[in-house]
Amino acid sequence: MWSDLDSLVEASMQEWKVPGLALAVIQDGEIAVLKGYGVRDTDTGLPVTIDTQFLLCSITKSFTAAGLGLLVDERKLDWDRPVREVIPEFRLHDPVATERLTVRDLLCHHSGLPRHDWIHMPGDLSNAQMLAALRHLAPNKDLRDTFQYSNLGYLVAGMVTERISGRSHQDFTTERLMKPLGFSHFGFSIEALAAAEDAARPHAMDGDERYRTPLSPIRATPAGGINASVADLAKWARFLLDGKAHGQQLLSTQALREMTIPRVHMGRSPYAEIGDSHYGLGLFCEQYRGERIVAHSGSWTGWSTLMTVQPERRAGVVVLTNRTPGSVHAILTYAVLDRICGREPVDWFGRLAPKRRQAIEQQALDRKAGAEVRRSGTQPSHPLDEHVGDYEHPAYGRLRIDREADGLAWRGRGVEEKLEHRHYDVFITPDRPTVLHPSNRTLTFRYDRQGRIDRVEIPFEEMVDEIVFHRVAAGDVLDPAFRRLCAGDYLHSGRVIEIRLDARGELAMTIPGQPTYRLLPADGRSFRVDTLDGFGVEFRRPSSDAVDAMIFHEPRVTALAPKVAKP
Repeated sequence: MWSDLDSLVEASMQEWKVPGLALAVIQDGEIAVLKGYGVRDTDTGLPVTIDTQFLLCSITKSFTAAGLGLLVDERKLDWDRPVREVIPEFRLHDPVATERLTVRDLLCHHSGLPRHDWIHMPGDLSNAQMLAALRHLAPNKDLRDTFQYSNLGYLVAGMVTERISGRSHQDFTTERLMKPLGFSHFGFSIEALAAAEDAARPHAMDGDERYRTPLSPIRATPAGGINASVADLAKWARFLLDGKAHGQQLLSTQALREMTIPRVHMGRSPYAEIGDSHYGLGLFCEQYRGERIVAHSGSWTGWSTLMTVQPERRAGVVVLTNRTPGSVHAILTYAVLDRICGREPVDWFGRLAPKRRQAIEQQALDRKAGAEVRRSGTQPSHPLDEHVGDYEHPAYGRLRIDREADGLAWRGRGVEEKLEHRHYDVFITPDRPTVLHPSNRTLTFRYDRQGRIDRVEIPFEEMVDEIVFHRVAAGDVLDPAFRRLCAGDYLHSGRVIEIRLDARGELAMTIPGQPTYRLLPADGRSFRVDTLDGFGVEFRRPSSDAVDAMIFHEPRVTALAPKVAKP
């Protein structure tokens, strides 16, 4: 039955330039096909075997959901338990969503948050740091309003597992799921993959050219960080048919049913054979040619995976590749399901190969269009030196803008790149499609009413307003000696304005008839007035040992208050 499958695999790999592929087919509840194709690394030319480890990417989510299902089976957890009851420090931007969001909401991507993937993608933050960042991330929908894929939600789900079980997510998943199923070639980090004796290496595409790309970490491990071989993942797909390991019920049929019930509408396929797609708990819930399938795909820089099971037929397909996403997985999966069901096969290769070529042509057109909308002949409104400094966002962290001989560069979150001036006050990051990199991101520099560049806006998450990085305080404002010079009385319109140092060496301002305001360091010799948006003060320093006046910067007025000389 499977004798001619090899020719379809090889033709698909050639068309999509896939270096290596591992395939498993489950039929009648048994593994019928287990095979490797091509090379696991174009540098070494070593072949893919059934034990070659691939990064599973988001197929990992099904493991995380099943692990929580084990805790539900043990009555240590309820799917509808609020996350705050398990992780008291959990916070979202919306206080109502913070209190109401449940474990089920996490697992079916119903939090109201868009992806915000650039929180976890550089791989430089700990779980605790990513958890703390959530409260500063803008939502774009209400809780349970619509499906919005969230890797950060699965990070939190993994932390729920840890809090309840008392084990790390890695140890819990290993001991409670992988070992009972007999996994033998797996890991939980890119470092473990790099150290494995038989492991694939990733390859990414730029147009129609393929490049070997570096290993990029997935630190939101419960969302996508597992590495495994096709031999092991075939055991997992088989497990998802009935929840059994070696004939013994490992996960209850009720928990498995919860995972595979369509819960949140994801969208509708353009192909009539597939129709509407929904998300369950860690699994896609779809129909293929009128029969129910549950699945999960995965993708990362240089990797693409797909696992599909057809419960009523006790069938399944696993396709793992070391190439950035293409259509090979769908072609092979649907071809196998057609054969298992005894149907006339749909020519998915004939349908999808022309679309690949069209997409490559479209990429070239899009790059040309991007260049054409650039406003030529423009200059930044400020000298380049005035852009230099540190900028910070409470969730996305700190980045630094530096001056280089031929322009500006940015550094931060593991990225060090030159910036290209696009037009006016907009700069842009380089286009690097073959590595994990924020390609073609605009940096728009903004300035306050006094003309000081005080923030930079970057569209790290397209579904919300641009992420604003505010300039970090620098200059004299950070010098305790300068702040001591600022302390004193200042006279304006017959009123004495008091500037005093508090016990921490910070400045406070008292205006007659008003409360005392903290002065927050801004830049140079300027401070922001706490709680008064748009108000600031600047101290005039005619010499290194003297401050002789304070300048008020208000939305409508700039005023000078000379310092009262000491008697």
